[in-house]
Amino acid sequence: MKKLLSLVFTSIFSLSVLVAQDFYTVKAAAPNGAPALSLASLAEKNPENYTFVAADTISAEFVNAKSDFVIAPINAGAKLYKMGKSSYKLAAVVTWGNLYFASQKKNFKLKNINKGEITLFGENTINSSIALASLEKNKITPKTINYLAGAANTQALLLSDANAIVLTAEPALTAAKIKNPKITAYPLNELYKKATGFDGFTQAGLFVKAETIENHPEAVKEFLKLAEESCSKCTSDLPSVVKAAVALEILPNAKVAESAIPNCAIRFMSAKEAKVQVETTANIDLKQFGGAIPADDFYYGE
Repeated sequence: MKKLLSLVFTSIFSLSVLVAQDFYTVKAAAPNGAPALSLASLAEKNPENYTFVAADTISAEFVNAKSDFVIAPINAGAKLYKMGKSSYKLAAVVTWGNLYFASQKKNFKLKNINKGEITLFGENTINSSIALASLEKNKITPKTINYLAGAANTQALLLSDANAIVLTAEPALTAAKIKNPKITAYPLNELYKKATGFDGFTQAGLFVKAETIENHPEAVKEFLKLAEESCSKCTSDLPSVVKAAVALEILPNAKVAESAIPNCAIRFMSAKEAKVQVETTANIDLKQFGGAIPADDFYYGE
């Protein structure tokens, strides 16, 4: 009888653990703006499980480790992981470059940058490093390079100075073009592809906490499937993502969202598949990745 009761209690306990794992609620954090769009379809359904923060504070999400998943610049996640300040592994790449060279100049072409003056945002960041490396590989050499703090700052310059050539980002670019239709823009990804052969650089990634991988492996796998579907909707079901982005206040209105989302290069690729491309991006400026390409254990699934 004791053995029977013991077996029953063991079975009940095992079932309870299984049910608990099956119904584990995943929490995710992302910087507001383009990267957040990759999870917009999921967040709209259960907003209480998603946190959107200012882009310049996203690194704190790795340190406080409150979320199971974090979307962040891949170089930031790699650097913190290498320093031992983060246990988050890269699970997937979700954005591939939302940067654009833009100007009000009549008949503006990329060749106008050669021996001209340009304004980038984020001095000594991976974005500016990729922009300059891509120009160099395409034999485009600006005479003067200025820097402003962020894409919003270069957007303001783009609108106020008819002769300025700037690097900006979506959705700031779309907002500027709505205000001034004379603006012409070219994706940095065009230059990057000519330089490397790849369709975009590994910009933002979806990171997963090591503890969650260990304790809730099935929940991790399930969430990654859902995240892949959410990313796919940015091209296959744009109206639903527009609706979600506006409802969640990721983007200001439907007009901006409809134009900006297709230009944000949102595409899901598992970390294992994207490893070579991550390393290609890292080798452009290794100091942005902590001085070395990420180790194999940085990648979920490796």
